[in-house]
Amino acid sequence: QVELVESGGGLVQAGGSLRLSCAASGSIFSFINYVMAWYRQAPGTQRELVAVSTSGGSTNYADSVKGRFTISRDNAKRTVSLQMNSLKPEDTAVYYCAATRPDNINYWGKGTLVTVSS
Repeated sequence: QVELVESGGGLVQAGGSLRLSCAASGSIFSFINYVMAWYRQAPGTQRELVAVSTSGGSTNYADSVKGRFTISRDNAKRTVSLQMNSLKPEDTAVYYCAATRPDNINYWGKGTLVTVSS
């Protein structure tokens, strides 16, 4: 079993920054081979993909956050982070860390709330 714990959420004014972190623990054979991602879910909406860090080292972002958010990972520490700059009220959501094993088994964190005030 893999446990993911997010941290770093909070209340910030529009235009501000936050850094989310996700720490993975448990039965992880090779973290470097996991695809790590951040998702978010605002009230009344479906969960959406925000950013992905693949096992090959590439990254992808939702169009809505390109140029503002940066995903990074530390394979030695088994962590993944999401640096969020120029935050907007529409970025308000619960942010979830997700890990996908090479055999496509998925794990989810419990989420951390980000609130951006206007």
